[in-house]
Order: sequence, then structure tokens, then C-alpha cells
Amino acid sequence: MNTTTTKNVCGDKWYLNLDKPEEALKVLGFIAIFVIRTLLHHAMKPLGQPYLTTDFAVRLNLFLFFTFDNIPKPMLTCYVPQIGLILGNLPKFREAFSGPYSTTLNNIIEFGMICHMFVMGLEMNPSVLLRPPTKDAFMAYTSMLATFAIAFATTPFLHYTKTAPLVFSLALSLMASSTGSPILTRVISNLKIRKSDLGKLASAAGVHTDMISTLFYCFGFIFFPTERPLPRPLHRFFRALLMFCLFLAQVTFTSIVSPIFLNWVNNENPEGKPLKGSHLVMSLAFVVLICSFPTWPPESMYNPILSAFTAGLFLPNQGRMSKWIINKINYLLSTVFYPIFFFWVGFIIHMRNFDIGDKMAWARFFSLLGTVIAGKVVGTVLCGVLLGYHVRETASLGLLLTTKGHFHVYLAALAIRTNRVKNTTGAMMIFVIVLTVVYSPFVVMDIIKRARKRVPVHIMALQWLDPTTELRVLMGLHGPHNIGSTLNLMEICHGGREPGSIFYATDMVELTDEIAATLKKDGRSGQNNDDSVTVTDRTVTEMRESITAAVNGYGELRSGQGVTVRRMLALSTFMTMAHDICGLADELMVSIIILPFHKRRSPDGTLDTGHAGFRHVNRKILKNAPCSIGILVDRSFGQTEEAWRPGASMDIAIIFIGGRDDREALAFAAQVARHPAVKLSVIRFLEDKSSQNAQKRSSILNRASVVEQEEEMKLDDECFAEFYERYIAGGGRVSYMEKHLTNSSETFTALKSLDGEYGLVIVGRGGGRASSGLTTGLNDWQQCPELGPIGDVLSGSDFSHNTSMLIIQQQRTRGQLEGLHDDFTIL
Repeated sequence: MNTTTTKNVCGDKWYLNLDKPEEALKVLGFIAIFVIRTLLHHAMKPLGQPYLTTDFAVRLNLFLFFTFDNIPKPMLTCYVPQIGLILGNLPKFREAFSGPYSTTLNNIIEFGMICHMFVMGLEMNPSVLLRPPTKDAFMAYTSMLATFAIAFATTPFLHYTKTAPLVFSLALSLMASSTGSPILTRVISNLKIRKSDLGKLASAAGVHTDMISTLFYCFGFIFFPTERPLPRPLHRFFRALLMFCLFLAQVTFTSIVSPIFLNWVNNENPEGKPLKGSHLVMSLAFVVLICSFPTWPPESMYNPILSAFTAGLFLPNQGRMSKWIINKINYLLSTVFYPIFFFWVGFIIHMRNFDIGDKMAWARFFSLLGTVIAGKVVGTVLCGVLLGYHVRETASLGLLLTTKGHFHVYLAALAIRTNRVKNTTGAMMIFVIVLTVVYSPFVVMDIIKRARKRVPVHIMALQWLDPTTELRVLMGLHGPHNIGSTLNLMEICHGGREPGSIFYATDMVELTDEIAATLKKDGRSGQNNDDSVTVTDRTVTEMRESITAAVNGYGELRSGQGVTVRRMLALSTFMTMAHDICGLADELMVSIIILPFHKRRSPDGTLDTGHAGFRHVNRKILKNAPCSIGILVDRSFGQTEEAWRPGASMDIAIIFIGGRDDREALAFAAQVARHPAVKLSVIRFLEDKSSQNAQKRSSILNRASVVEQEEEMKLDDECFAEFYERYIAGGGRVSYMEKHLTNSSETFTALKSLDGEYGLVIVGRGGGRASSGLTTGLNDWQQCPELGPIGDVLSGSDFSHNTSMLIIQQQRTRGQLEGLHDDFTIL
């Protein structure tokens, strides 16, 4: 049954009949491209590989068994991981896409490359060419010149082509010296070094190199066209003159007229309103006009792909319409075009004609790869030495600038298609291009690894706090009911610390529609990030005034002992409040954020159901905070006597099991232990090492990395030994006891035995804990996972109504730059 009937450009009718195997293969082929591409990209994401590598590798290995019938299978195994062969070479697929399908596929690829080059030009800024050269420009120029010189000196001797060897050597040398800036920028962004000095320099130099090399291609095509060479020199001169005039006309018209037109469209379509359909159609028609008019005269033979790049380069890239075009075309390219593009590349490279025994082809492969790497590295190192940069970092920069892109793959495939080079030589050129993309993420990872060793990093946690620096703490308050507990925590945290302490008392206020209606802009410096807004809502102002009076009174009382209190305000919706508080903590460089629990103490001593909004905020801060976090479950800590009064006494305990969170809790306890009103008890839960528990302990360790668990236990012992020697062995006010337990049931019993003995219990949330056998199973009963297994048990309704808890989580390092800020400096 014929499901679809269509007609090709030649007038020959053909039918897509899904009942026929060759027709079904066309549909299955395209489905396979997209599905396998997506799955493989997610699998290669940890290696930082961009989609270009995935698109090339997605051409399945299994086709080798269909294609290379005369090659021994062990030999194939050696080549599979290196080249990732192409789905387009499966014999059945080649047969299915022959004839009119091949013409259609070529037209699709040409249209896609027009869109690719247009957007690439639109994202560049040609005005940098008119400014004095910057450091990135010097890097771009020297690396290009060095690579071009080496390539042009060596390629003629390797005989890449027999037709117009001089012109081909110029084109190949220019391709070797260029950089695929979209791919390089994506790799740098994915691995989060774009804000670093080397990342900024690499991105800017890559864009500069790409722009210069593509402009040279535009000029080169004018004087050395690749199609229809005219026999008479005079005719060639007039055709070059015509194309050059069209090029100048396009540049002039685009530079003068397009800003006027697009500014009018942008003014008529402000942000926040839908784009008008008529203006959208006119804008697209205008873009098509400036991209295509140099190709209208039949005598010009101007390349539409290069014409699209020139048009995009001189179009304004700012404004709503330009951004809309960039976003839409990039989405179309990434989701539809690029997978088809590499299928077309596989269709061009017929692997049945690939001669792996051609020694000259391998010589061309290694020569081209060595030229690209040597030229870029030598150029950047020479320039880096003159600019005073480290040699190793500039060498890494040179390796990054070797990265090529889709346009370079297209040029290599075009050379095969037009018979400029042999199939084997062209395939080697494409392998070199893809290889430069494959190793780029590993170069970036090596840069990050070296940066971690060389760049000083401020780790915002109490455990790593410099004793000679002041303690910075951000205290969150939901309302006046948090005043008592907040002031007591400030007092015991300071503990007579000689460098002093700064406490940022931050009111956490939900921004409702009623409050938003009362906001006034006054231009004065306020107490939050939004320093141009004053809250006039009566409820909020009265609440803040009562908190301010109490907090400032304490600050004035203790100012002579090195305590500084500053008032802040986090006025946000619950969706954005966590982000604002994290940003504030990062800006103020605090070591810990202490937040109130979302549940409040009821008159009968139990905790109420709590506020869902503040619970959401606490959870997001625990996940994203740049420093350590403490959550205070206040049952009676705010109602006890004030810790700074003479004769005050507080019984506080810390439970230490192990892990980074418990080590941070121990560091907090070290701050508290110095206060004269605090009687601190340290309770260490140790896992019983009797033989009857050995098997269970071994099974627990087998679930995780044994090496990591042993390292955590070593850190626990070292940290606790240091605390013991300083605060316990010296005969101070700190008492110590051990409890040897075998399982979580005994842990629960031990916690119940502490019922009512202490006014405040400090515990770690549980991250990185090696002795997980003591808490395994407690998670099954958790009502509030944000408190961790121990904190959740202590905050339960069956525990003492007079004991408060402080649950502490150490700063979590996240992402590829673990332990390193993304704006590091290494050059």
C-alpha cells in the first residue's frame, strides 16, 4: 500500500512504500540517527564531549561487519574505538538513499550549512577588527600564522591533490590554522571554565581566529572559485571583479540598512509582548534578501554558504529579533541538521573504497595532525612568553585552539565529493578534525586539575576557618519568635573569639502581592541586595523594628568584646529566597548559615505542622549553599536564660559518629566550648568491632568504595584526635564519653537515654559518614530528611520537649570544578 506519493525536482515520480524494505530503511535510518545520538551523548557527557563527537561516534561499529568483509575481525577491533565509523556506510542504507534521495540530501546539507554559517557570523562582532589588537587577538594571529606557515611548507610535498595543488595547499593550510569557535565555546562552557582567565582568552581567541579564517575563505573563493573554471584569464578577472563588487555591496548594505530596519522591528516588539507576525515575516524576508542577493547573477557563482556568513557577520547581533533568530536556528541545527549532516558525511566517505594499507594516507594523516598541534602550540607559547604567561598554560591554550567544527568537516567532505582528494585521504582529514574535538575536553580537565593545585581557594566552612580571621555567620530569622534563640547562638558562637565575629541577622520575609504593592523606590542604600526599595508594609516594618531593637541592643552590649551585628533583609518569594540567601552568603563570605526549622514550638511543647514555604527554602539552601549550613530546631533554647548574663549556664552536647558533616559539627562545638557559660559534653558513637558484626560491616563497605570509606574514617580520627587533645585532655570544662554500638536499634536507644539531659544537642546531618551501620534503618522512619537520621530522631514527638537541636551540614563542593571557583586565574 502506497502511504505517500511525492515528486522529485527532475520530474520523475517515486513512491515511499513502507511495505518495501528499502523504503522502510529510510525511515528507520533517520530514527536510528536521532535515538542513538541522544543516548550516546548522555553516555559521553561525563567526558565533556560535545555533540560533534557524539554525531561522529554514533555511526555504529556493527556496520564494520557489513562493510569490511575482507579485513580480519581482530584488526577491526583495533580501529573501532579510534574512528567510530559511520552509519551512512551500511550497504542497505547506501542503496536506499541513492538516486533522487542523494540530490535531496545534498540540498538539505547545503541549506543547513547556510543556516549554520549565518548564525556563526551573527554571533561574532566584526568591530574588533577595527580596534587596537588585544591579547586574545595577538594569540589568534600568532597561532594562525605559525600553523599556516608550517602547513603551507609541508603539504605540497605530501601530494594531497593533483588538481590545482597550490590553491588546495592554501585552502588546507587555512583550514589547519582556523578554529571551530562554536565547538570550543561549548566545550569550555560545559566544563565550567568560561569565567576563568584562560577560558575567556581561549573563547575570545577562538572566535577571532574563526572570524579571520572564514573571511579569508570568502576572499579566497572570489579569486579562486572551485567550480566552472573559465578558460580565459580576462573572463576570470571579470568574474572575480563581479563577485568582489557583490561582496562589497552586501557588506555595505547590511552594515547601513540592517541596523535601521532591525531597530525599528525591535522598538515595535518590546520584551514581554508577542512578536507581531507581519514583522517576523518581514525580518525573515530581509535576512533571506541580504544572504542571497550576491548569488543572483548567474555569472557570479558566489558561494551561498559564505554569503550567509558575511550577511550574519555584519548584521547587528543585539536586540530581540536577532536573539530570536539565533535561538530558533540553533535549536533547528542541533536537533535536526547535525545528525543528518554526519549521515551525509558517511554517505560521502564510501568506506568500501577506504584503503587502510595506504601508507601515504597515514603519512598525510599524522602530518596534518602534527602540523595543526605544533603550529598552534608554538604560536601561542611564543606569544604567551612575550605577554608573561606560563608556558604550560599557553601550550594548553594552543591545544584548545586546534579544535575544529562542522564547517571544516563540510570542507573536507566537499573535497571528496568534488574529487579534489582521494576517498582515503579525505577520510583521514575528517578523522583529524574530529580528533581535535575529542581531546579538547581532556585538555580542559588537565587545566582544572593544575588550577586546583595552584589557585588559593576560600573554602567557606568552620573546619577550615583561619584562626586569625574573624568569624562570619549569617543568621536567618522568620519573626520575633526567633530572637531569643538567635541571640543565644550569637553569644555562644562568638565564645570570646579574639579576631572577633560578625553576625548578619537576616529577616526572611515572603514577598506577597500585598507587600509588593507597598514597596517604594528611594535610591538609598538599604539592608539587602535590592538597595533601591523600601518596605512600607506595616506588619513587616513592625516585625523588623522589634527584631532590630533586640539585635542592635545585644550588638551594643557586646561590641567591646569583638561582636559586630549587622541587619539584612531577604525579601523574596519562596521560589527565589534560597537563591538570594545563597548569593548573599557568597558575597559576604560567611562560614556558616544558621536557619530556623520550619516547625515552631507549640504551647504544649510539641512542634506544629510547620510552614511549607520555609521548608522549601531550607531544602534548597542545603542543596545549593556556598558554605556550611545549620538548621536550628528550637524547643526551649530561645526561652532559656541569656548566655551573656553573669552566672548563666548551658548544658550542650555534641554527638559525633563520623563523616564530613560531623567533623563540621565538631568544629562548631570547638567555637562553643570556649564560652564560659557553656558546659559541653562530647559523645562519640563507635561501631562495635566484635566478630559477630564483622560480616555485616563488610557488606556495608562493599556497597561503596572501600578506599573512600577508609579515607573518611582516617579523617574522622585525625579531626577528633586534634579536638580531644585541645579541649578534653587539657582538663577543661569539656566532658567526654564513648558509646559502643552495633546497629541502628542501639543507636536509637542511646539517643533516647540522652532525653532531657541537655538544652542543645549539636549533630551532623550525616554526609560522608563511614560508620553507616549505626544509622542504617533510621532513614526508613524519617519525617524530615533535611535533618538527617540523627536529627530527625531527636526532633521527634517522643523526644524531650525541652531539648533543642542544631543540625549542621558542611559545604558541598559541586560540579566539574570541585574545590575551585569557576572564575579562577591560572595564566
